[in-house]
Amino acid sequence: MKLHQLLTIGAFSLLALQSCKKDDNEVSSPAPPANESEVITTLRITFTDSANTADVRTAEFRDPDGPGGVAYDRFDTIRLDSNRTYFATILLLNETASPVDTISNEVLDEADEHLFCFTPSGTSASVTVTDRDVNNLPIGLQSTWITTSAGSGTMNVSLHHQPGIKNGDCALGETDVEVLFVVEIE
Repeated sequence: MKLHQLLTIGAFSLLALQSCKKDDNEVSSPAPPANESEVITTLRITFTDSANTADVRTAEFRDPDGPGGVAYDRFDTIRLDSNRTYFATILLLNETASPVDTISNEVLDEADEHLFCFTPSGTSASVTVTDRDVNNLPIGLQSTWITTSAGSGTMNVSLHHQPGIKNGDCALGETDVEVLFVVEIE
Protein backbone atom coordinates (compact mmCIF):
# COMPACT_ATOMS: atom_id res chain seq x y z
CA MET A 1 0.00 0.00 0.00
CA LYS A 2 2.79 2.42 0.91
CA LEU A 3 4.59 1.65 -2.33
CA HIS A 4 1.40 2.41 -4.29
CA GLN A 5 1.03 5.79 -2.49
CA LEU A 6 4.68 6.66 -3.12
CA LEU A 7 4.37 5.82 -6.82
CA THR A 8 1.19 7.92 -7.10
CA ILE A 9 2.81 10.91 -5.37
CA GLY A 10 5.92 10.51 -7.52
CA ALA A 11 3.85 10.41 -10.72
CA PHE A 12 1.92 13.56 -9.78
CA SER A 13 5.16 15.34 -8.84
CA LEU A 14 6.72 14.41 -12.17
CA LEU A 15 3.63 15.68 -14.01
CA ALA A 16 3.70 18.94 -12.06
CA LEU A 17 7.38 19.51 -12.80
CA GLN A 18 6.98 18.60 -16.47
CA SER A 19 4.08 21.04 -16.90
CA CYS A 20 6.22 23.86 -15.51
CA LYS A 21 9.05 23.22 -17.96
CA LYS A 22 9.72 26.09 -20.35
CA ASP A 23 9.11 25.34 -24.01
CA ASP A 24 12.43 25.90 -25.79
CA ASN A 25 10.56 26.67 -29.02
CA GLU A 26 8.60 29.47 -27.38
CA VAL A 27 9.89 32.89 -28.40
CA SER A 28 9.73 35.47 -25.65
CA SER A 29 9.37 39.09 -26.57
CA PRO A 30 11.77 41.44 -24.82
CA ALA A 31 10.34 43.98 -22.43
CA PRO A 32 10.17 47.45 -23.94
CA PRO A 33 12.88 49.77 -22.65
CA ALA A 34 11.81 51.89 -19.70
CA ASN A 35 11.24 55.50 -20.63
CA GLU A 36 12.56 57.33 -17.59
CA SER A 37 11.16 60.64 -16.48
CA GLU A 38 13.24 63.60 -17.50
CA VAL A 39 15.20 65.51 -14.85
CA ILE A 40 13.99 69.08 -15.17
CA THR A 41 15.74 71.73 -13.11
CA THR A 42 14.50 74.84 -14.93
CA LEU A 43 11.17 75.78 -16.47
CA ARG A 44 11.33 79.17 -18.19
CA ILE A 45 8.39 80.81 -19.95
CA THR A 46 9.17 83.67 -22.34
CA PHE A 47 6.27 85.99 -23.17
CA THR A 48 6.27 88.29 -26.21
CA ASP A 49 3.53 90.93 -26.50
CA SER A 50 1.83 90.41 -29.88
CA ALA A 51 1.29 94.18 -30.29
CA ASN A 52 4.85 95.12 -29.31
CA THR A 53 7.45 92.41 -30.01
CA ALA A 54 10.08 94.46 -28.16
CA ASP A 55 8.11 93.77 -24.95
CA VAL A 56 9.58 90.42 -23.89
CA ARG A 57 9.16 89.07 -20.35
CA THR A 58 10.26 85.87 -18.68
CA ALA A 59 9.16 83.89 -15.67
CA GLU A 60 11.33 81.09 -14.38
CA PHE A 61 11.31 78.30 -11.84
CA ARG A 62 14.79 76.96 -11.12
CA ASP A 63 15.88 74.14 -8.83
CA PRO A 64 19.53 73.66 -9.87
CA ASP A 65 20.13 70.31 -8.17
CA GLY A 66 16.79 68.80 -9.22
CA PRO A 67 14.00 67.32 -7.13
CA GLY A 68 14.74 66.14 -3.62
CA GLY A 69 17.83 68.23 -2.98
CA VAL A 70 18.20 71.82 -1.89
CA ALA A 71 15.12 74.00 -2.40
CA TYR A 72 14.70 76.10 -5.53
CA ASP A 73 16.77 79.26 -5.91
CA ARG A 74 14.46 81.11 -8.30
CA PHE A 75 10.67 81.23 -8.49
CA ASP A 76 9.39 84.20 -10.47
CA THR A 77 5.93 85.71 -10.56
CA ILE A 78 4.38 85.95 -14.02
CA ARG A 79 3.70 89.67 -14.61
CA LEU A 80 1.65 90.63 -17.68
CA ASP A 81 -0.30 93.70 -18.78
CA SER A 82 -4.09 93.59 -18.94
CA ASN A 83 -5.98 93.39 -22.24
CA ARG A 84 -3.04 91.93 -24.13
CA THR A 85 -2.18 88.84 -26.15
CA TYR A 86 1.19 87.22 -25.50
CA PHE A 87 2.99 84.55 -27.48
CA ALA A 88 4.64 82.20 -24.98
CA THR A 89 7.39 79.61 -25.36
CA ILE A 90 8.65 77.17 -22.75
CA LEU A 91 12.27 76.19 -22.25
CA LEU A 92 13.10 73.17 -20.07
CA LEU A 93 16.63 72.49 -18.86
CA ASN A 94 18.45 69.80 -16.91
CA GLU A 95 21.28 71.69 -15.24
CA THR A 96 22.52 68.60 -13.38
CA ALA A 97 23.92 67.32 -16.71
CA SER A 98 27.21 68.51 -18.13
CA PRO A 99 26.82 70.12 -20.55
CA VAL A 100 23.36 71.41 -19.64
CA ASP A 101 20.68 69.35 -21.39
CA THR A 102 17.85 71.15 -23.17
CA ILE A 103 14.90 68.92 -22.24
CA SER A 104 12.59 70.97 -24.48
CA ASN A 105 14.29 69.30 -27.46
CA GLU A 106 13.48 65.85 -26.06
CA VAL A 107 9.87 66.89 -25.46
CA LEU A 108 9.68 68.08 -29.07
CA ASP A 109 11.30 64.87 -30.36
CA GLU A 110 8.75 62.84 -28.38
CA ALA A 111 5.88 65.28 -28.94
CA ASP A 112 3.34 62.47 -29.36
CA GLU A 113 4.15 61.42 -25.76
CA HIS A 114 4.09 64.83 -24.01
CA LEU A 115 1.44 67.39 -23.10
CA PHE A 116 1.72 70.68 -21.22
CA CYS A 117 -1.36 71.62 -19.25
CA PHE A 118 -2.21 75.12 -18.04
CA THR A 119 -4.75 75.57 -15.24
CA PRO A 120 -5.57 79.15 -14.20
CA SER A 121 -7.13 80.02 -10.86
CA GLY A 122 -8.29 83.51 -9.93
CA THR A 123 -6.57 85.16 -12.89
CA SER A 124 -7.97 86.63 -16.10
CA ALA A 125 -5.22 84.94 -18.14
CA SER A 126 -6.38 82.22 -20.50
CA VAL A 127 -4.02 79.92 -22.39
CA THR A 128 -4.39 78.30 -25.81
CA VAL A 129 -1.77 75.77 -26.87
CA THR A 130 -0.63 76.53 -30.43
CA ASP A 131 1.80 73.72 -31.29
CA ARG A 132 0.67 70.23 -32.33
CA ASP A 133 2.20 66.77 -32.62
CA VAL A 134 1.97 64.43 -35.63
CA ASN A 135 -1.48 63.31 -34.45
CA ASN A 136 -2.71 66.93 -34.30
CA LEU A 137 -2.82 66.83 -30.49
CA PRO A 138 -1.54 69.76 -28.39
CA ILE A 139 2.03 69.85 -27.08
CA GLY A 140 2.27 73.16 -25.18
CA LEU A 141 5.84 74.32 -25.75
CA GLN A 142 4.18 77.21 -27.62
CA SER A 143 0.99 78.93 -26.55
CA THR A 144 -0.99 82.15 -26.63
CA TRP A 145 -1.90 83.85 -23.36
CA ILE A 146 -4.75 86.37 -23.40
CA THR A 147 -5.26 88.71 -20.45
CA THR A 148 -8.30 90.82 -19.70
CA SER A 149 -8.80 92.55 -16.35
CA ALA A 150 -6.12 93.39 -13.80
CA GLY A 151 -5.78 91.16 -10.77
CA SER A 152 -3.79 88.26 -9.40
CA GLY A 153 -4.14 84.52 -9.17
CA THR A 154 -2.17 81.43 -10.11
CA MET A 155 -1.35 79.35 -13.17
CA ASN A 156 -0.49 75.69 -12.75
CA VAL A 157 1.91 74.64 -15.52
CA SER A 158 2.50 70.90 -15.76
CA LEU A 159 4.15 68.57 -18.25
CA HIS A 160 2.60 65.13 -18.58
CA HIS A 161 4.45 62.16 -20.03
CA GLN A 162 1.88 60.03 -21.88
CA PRO A 163 3.60 57.35 -24.02
CA GLY A 164 1.00 55.36 -25.94
CA ILE A 165 -1.96 57.03 -24.20
CA LYS A 166 -1.85 60.70 -25.25
CA ASN A 167 -5.26 61.98 -26.32
CA GLY A 168 -5.19 65.61 -25.11
CA ASP A 169 -6.43 64.73 -21.59
CA CYS A 170 -4.34 66.24 -18.78
CA ALA A 171 -5.42 63.55 -16.32
CA LEU A 172 -3.39 60.86 -18.10
CA GLY A 173 0.24 59.85 -17.68
CA GLU A 174 2.99 60.76 -15.28
CA THR A 175 3.86 64.33 -14.37
CA ASP A 176 7.43 65.25 -15.37
CA VAL A 177 7.28 68.74 -13.86
CA GLU A 178 4.59 70.89 -12.24
CA VAL A 179 4.94 74.51 -11.16
CA LEU A 180 2.28 76.73 -9.61
CA PHE A 181 3.18 80.27 -10.70
CA VAL A 182 1.69 83.38 -9.11
CA VAL A 183 0.23 85.55 -11.90
CA GLU A 184 -0.17 89.33 -11.63
CA ILE A 185 -2.09 91.12 -14.38
CA GLU A 186 -1.41 94.88 -14.22
